[in-house]
Order: sequence, then C-alpha cells, then structure tokens
Amino acid sequence: MIEATPTDVAARVADRFLTRLRARTVNGRVAHVALTGGSMGGAVLAATRDDPRSASIDWSLVHFWWGDERFVPRDDADRNALQSRNALLDHIPVPPENIHEVAGSDDGLTLDEAAYAYAAELARFGTDENPWPAFAVCFLGVGPDGHIASLFPDREEVTVTDAAALPVRNSPKPPPERVTLTRPVINTSKRVWLVLTGADKASALGLALAGASYTSVPVAGARGRKRTVFFVDEAAASEVSPDLIDQAY
Repeated sequence: MIEATPTDVAARVADRFLTRLRARTVNGRVAHVALTGGSMGGAVLAATRDDPRSASIDWSLVHFWWGDERFVPRDDADRNALQSRNALLDHIPVPPENIHEVAGSDDGLTLDEAAYAYAAELARFGTDENPWPAFAVCFLGVGPDGHIASLFPDREEVTVTDAAALPVRNSPKPPPERVTLTRPVINTSKRVWLVLTGADKASALGLALAGASYTSVPVAGARGRKRTVFFVDEAAASEVSPDLIDQAY
C-alpha cells in the first residue's frame, strides 16, 4: 500500500489495525499483537489512539508484545515499550497483565536472562505447534540496511530457528544490547505488516520485493501465514515497479 506521506501511512495502518482487531475480538477471540519501535511505530499507535473506533475495541482481549527491545533501563527513551505506552497503551483500558515487556537493564537480569525470560513468557501463550503465540498482527519496521526487529544482515541471529527470543550484542545500530524475536516467530504470525517511509528505505524495499537472500536482507524473509503487506510512502516506493502495487487492501 502506497500513501503520499508518512502521516498518511500511519493513518492507513491504524485504520487497518482497528478493523483487524474488531474482526478478531468481536466474538471474544484473543488477539496477540507484536509491536515495533521507531518513528513510524509510534505514529501508527498514536493514530490508533486518536481514532474514535479505538473506544469500541475490547482491549481486555488484546495482548501486546514487541518484536525487539533495547536492553536499557525501563524509563530510557530508547525503549520501544516506553514509546508504545506513551503513544497508545497508557491511553486505553488494556489490563497490565496483557502487556508483555522485555525486562529492562535495571530489572536485575543479565541480557541473556532477559531473552530467556521473554521466551518463557511467550511460551505461556504458546500454541499446539510452537512455544509462542501466533500473532494476529506482527508489525515490523525496516532499516535502510534491510533489518527487521533486531535481526541484522549477515549476523548469526537471523539464521537461528531453535529459539523464540535471542540476546543481541554489538548491534550495528545503537544501543548495542537488545533482545529480539527470531524469524520463525515472526513467520508464524497470521499477518506481517511492514511499515516503512522515506527515500532511504527504497533500496531495502526493492531488494525485499525482488526476493533477495534473507540472510543479507532480513526483510526479504519476513512472511505472514495469511498476508504480508508493505505499507509505504511515495518516497520509499520510488524504486517499486507499478505492477507490484496493490491499492485494494
């Protein structure tokens, strides 16, 4: 989906998000959602908060997780969870136990222990097939280098298939220590929604749509079981062939 500006992208994604949550929860079904950070992650959540339809969602049926988290103190502005709380979670009646944050560096756990604890929390809501929930929606931002969550190009984490969450050290993008979901968790999501804006993302988007190797361009390996959608602005779509654009979603 291509919109003119980042603001338009955020509004479109928020609209689709509320529509999906309504469809999922209207009959009492639980929806697990994996959030992302970054400017667009926050913009989508803020647009969701400001949409009047937000009041019609039964938020007690929605569980929030994160595709990755920066291993910094809980009140650090770099934390994705803090950004998500400020943009949406602190403004809706979601039960505290439905918000599944990665431990902060000030919680008394090491980085490895934080990753292990996050995997254990995921397992509490696992399915018959996997020790993690099947996300109704998994939001992903995309870096100019093609990274998703904290799965960076040509690093060991992007190839791991036998764990749900991993510690990340010496991240190419600061802060250096993080916890990330793995590719198998992302790819068992029902829907993967990738939100990216700006001309600096055009190359990564083009490589993903061209079927690049996911080890070198991790976004190329992100696939939802039911749907995979790229929500982009015109700048990010500058290298996309018109025949790859579907405006009907």
